[in-house]
Amino acid sequence: MAIRIVQLGSARLRGEGVRLGTVRRPPRGVPRTRFASENWFDVWLPNLAPSQELMSAGRSSTSLKSWKSFARRYEAEMNRPDASRVLDALAALSHSANFSVGCYCEDETHCHRSLLRELLARRGAKLA
Repeated sequence: MAIRIVQLGSARLRGEGVRLGTVRRPPRGVPRTRFASENWFDVWLPNLAPSQELMSAGRSSTSLKSWKSFARRYEAEMNRPDASRVLDALAALSHSANFSVGCYCEDETHCHRSLLRELLARRGAKLA
């Protein structure tokens, strides 16, 4: 049992389990009835996505300094009680269920899902 960190819309891996979309907005032009069948997500979990304000600030720059600033601000958002409780629950569930979390970004190294991986690991999550 474990959590996989994935790019939404990519082909599902065998045994991946339920896919959680940690994005602010659902995929454009895709009817809700096709989110799961087209490998976007089974459950939408926008409260683990960066805030709209943070996304707007983070998209405009690509320097290491700006990435570190984005990471600090995102971690602060995830330390708020609502998000923190969800992360704790996912970490606990990772020991008894297979599921995945993800977003749309192609490059995980500059994506909040790489930060989610770290946050979940710190909470004792079992990661694939």
